[in-house]
Amino acid sequence: MNKTPKKIAVLGAGSWGTAMAVMMARSGHFVTLWGHNPSHIAQLKEHRANERFLPGTPFPDTLTLSSDLATIVSEHSFLMIAVPSHAFRSTLSLCKPYLKKDAFVTWITKGFETDTGLLTHEVVEQELGADTRMALISGPSFALEVAQGLPTAIVVASPNINDATYIADILRNKRFLSFPSDNIASAEIGGSIKNILAIAAGISDGLGFGANARAALITLGLNEMVQLGHVYKCSESSFLGLAGVGDLVLTCTDDKSRNRRLGLQLGLGNDLQTAVKQIGQEVEGIHAAREVHSLCKKLSLDMPICNQIYRILFEGLDPELAVNKLLLRAQKVVPNRDVT
Repeated sequence: MNKTPKKIAVLGAGSWGTAMAVMMARSGHFVTLWGHNPSHIAQLKEHRANERFLPGTPFPDTLTLSSDLATIVSEHSFLMIAVPSHAFRSTLSLCKPYLKKDAFVTWITKGFETDTGLLTHEVVEQELGADTRMALISGPSFALEVAQGLPTAIVVASPNINDATYIADILRNKRFLSFPSDNIASAEIGGSIKNILAIAAGISDGLGFGANARAALITLGLNEMVQLGHVYKCSESSFLGLAGVGDLVLTCTDDKSRNRRLGLQLGLGNDLQTAVKQIGQEVEGIHAAREVHSLCKKLSLDMPICNQIYRILFEGLDPELAVNKLLLRAQKVVPNRDVT
């Protein structure tokens, strides 16, 4: 690696936190991976791998592990947060007393905050201050493929393009391409809505509706993504890159996606509790569906796919009836000309 190695702390020892820690350590950075469960961290130390989430991916020598959050945060200027959306604010709050003045806070967490509907960067501003140096990492990527060193392209989005460029340069290597952006809201919205749409695509496939129906749902879903983006003053074109349509297509079409797998199980007739238990990991689309439904009511937005997925998840609507209604309704809707 030609760049100067950095000291980086990754907070969250699940699949994504581990994958990013492995990738950055493999690039030559000195990475400390933190997890809230001491017994889990002890297992990672013993096996030098996260066999539960990323089997067969050994840790590089420059990756260390700890469950001591205060020490880690106080000793690192570059933090990367990789926790579920419902734990995002609490993690920031725990970090705040120990945060260095020059700290750079990045995150992989996607989705709107539960109850408030805030975007992740708005939560960072509330907890740590609007002057915090911050960036979101998003784009079409699966943790396992990142950990395996397979080619991946992502977006680093920040309110400040110079900060985005700085982080993108640190992360970039021959197999991990990173592109800076100053449109953080579109990356956050895209990263959240695509999870709901992946559930829809999975349901359709589970019902045996075929590739044509899946493509229709993806296209119409992109239109809903753009519609919500308008509320946050995002341009339509901002959703046509890696963090928008790129992430959407990947998540809707590949079975590595937990959200798609959840939809498949629902389409096959399993109930939500059984489907979630079978997946065994956090399924962000469930939380996103609830928050987007609340936003739609608050803002009087018509997002039929997201609304139907909410009804399937929380009101017991029959999945086949829901998808049939969506496809029939699509005949009456003229999608935005820039996304069809």
